[in-house]
Amino acid sequence: MIFYFSATGNTKWAAEQLAAATGEQLYSISELIRADHCVFHLQETERIGFCFPVHGWRPPMPVCDFLTRIKIANATGHFCFALCTAGDTIGETMRILQQDLAVAGLHAEGLYSLLMPNTYVGLPFMTVDSKETAHRKLKVAAEEISRYVTDIVNRRAGSRLHVGRWPRINSRWLGEWFIRNALTDRPFRVNNERCIRCGRCATVCPMQNITGGKGEKPIWHHTDDCISCFACYHGCPVHAIDYGHRTRKKGQYYYGRKD
Repeated sequence: MIFYFSATGNTKWAAEQLAAATGEQLYSISELIRADHCVFHLQETERIGFCFPVHGWRPPMPVCDFLTRIKIANATGHFCFALCTAGDTIGETMRILQQDLAVAGLHAEGLYSLLMPNTYVGLPFMTVDSKETAHRKLKVAAEEISRYVTDIVNRRAGSRLHVGRWPRINSRWLGEWFIRNALTDRPFRVNNERCIRCGRCATVCPMQNITGGKGEKPIWHHTDDCISCFACYHGCPVHAIDYGHRTRKKGQYYYGRKD
């Protein structure tokens, strides 16, 4: 079984590739949390996989939350792996994940990362990749994941990670700042002239933090559930959503979307 968390589609694509190659069943962490379904029993030959994007050089908060709830009674002896997607480097993301896995009685033997098109646009100096860079990243990611599949199919322990420079600074200091200051929906704004009230933003939000559609413009709930994944921003078909002034003149990216 493979558990995945995805917002703008990068990680969902990766999880689907792994599931297709291994025959493992896919489970959406967002859906499992909403259904409060966290107890599982493994078949004899099943693997345990976790796929997620990197947020602030750390695993996303919903993934950490899920790992405090999950219970797999017969996990001993089953190959466990984790794959994360990132726009750049991952820092100590996997070290943090291993700590969370340990709480659930798990340990990932295979650790992998993929560099995918950047989606974080919440700071003035961060934006989406150019189309050329995004295309190149997707091409390389497709090649890398085929190698990762070989390791996973053969239950081969090891790591293939894009850790980068200053992993401790990025994941601990900057990551802590990110959690304390950047996880908020309050700057989101809607351009009423552009908005077509389709509800796409509410549909793609993995946290169910938006109400809207069917003729109503989106409303963010301001309940501290927002994880600043920007699925709503990138998923809007008419680019009607902004994050204060920070996203002005910035582009959008949603996996598989044809502009």
